[in-house]
Amino acid sequence: MSQTYDITLRIAYSYQSPAAASRTLLRMLPRTLPDQQLLYGVVTTDPAPDHRIDDLDFFGNPCTELAHERRLTEIDFLFKGRVLCHEPSRGLDLSCALEDVPREVAQIQSIAPESPHHFLGASPRLRPEPEIAAFVRDCVSPGLSALAAVDAVSAALHEAFAFDPGATEVTTTPIEAFRARRGVCQDISHVMITGLRAIGIPAGYVSGFLRTIPPKGQKRLEGADAMHAWVRAWCGAETGWVAFDPTNAIRAGTDHVTVAFGRDYSDVAPVKGSLRSSGSHKTTHHVDVVPV
Repeated sequence: MSQTYDITLRIAYSYQSPAAASRTLLRMLPRTLPDQQLLYGVVTTDPAPDHRIDDLDFFGNPCTELAHERRLTEIDFLFKGRVLCHEPSRGLDLSCALEDVPREVAQIQSIAPESPHHFLGASPRLRPEPEIAAFVRDCVSPGLSALAAVDAVSAALHEAFAFDPGATEVTTTPIEAFRARRGVCQDISHVMITGLRAIGIPAGYVSGFLRTIPPKGQKRLEGADAMHAWVRAWCGAETGWVAFDPTNAIRAGTDHVTVAFGRDYSDVAPVKGSLRSSGSHKTTHHVDVVPV
């Protein structure tokens, strides 16, 4: 099964006082992957930058570096494009036993971007959390396959968390969200990644989009009104990376459009940068993912 989407993402900033010396790094362009093709698309800014470089980061994510030398009172970042998504293969569970994952990781003789070694230890936004580790260990049992264990953790977190956009901010730590049992997709994904790493499963963060209009008769997924986040888990050498959406307790499929992979949100934030300014600023964020 395949699905094509027309996608629009607009992130806009307005500044109380004019901002100067703006340097920005964007990750807004969807990736091309075995199960996903960027048919066409472009990232633009208004006003246009004085300097621009389009490149790939270490993990292979498309990124755009911008420099604005003029003073800015507002700026818009816009992606418009079309993406074709294919349903990932869901054959037999050929993943190794949960207890065998560390041995299979150790046999990987590579530190290439897809290597599981990058996704096991602490990362800029994530560190070991004993409370989260204990919760995840209670979700799994001896004899489970790695894939079944990740499914169990995803389902348990979906059950434990209330989706609440007002409960957290982008700077909320995983342990704060976990103790509150409330948050958004970023929080739930960060908690799941922290817990999976604690039981020896390499796990990373995915940013992207969710289908905005659900198929007839199906419920709208949580997180479809903004950029979404989910989790990639490495389930052994035979199975490799599998994507899970703990916010909705499902495997990522044709409803999900991937923009960037990373260790945590810091590696995939759609807009990062610096500028010189004073006073406050406002941000608006708009997403449309429309089936063609």
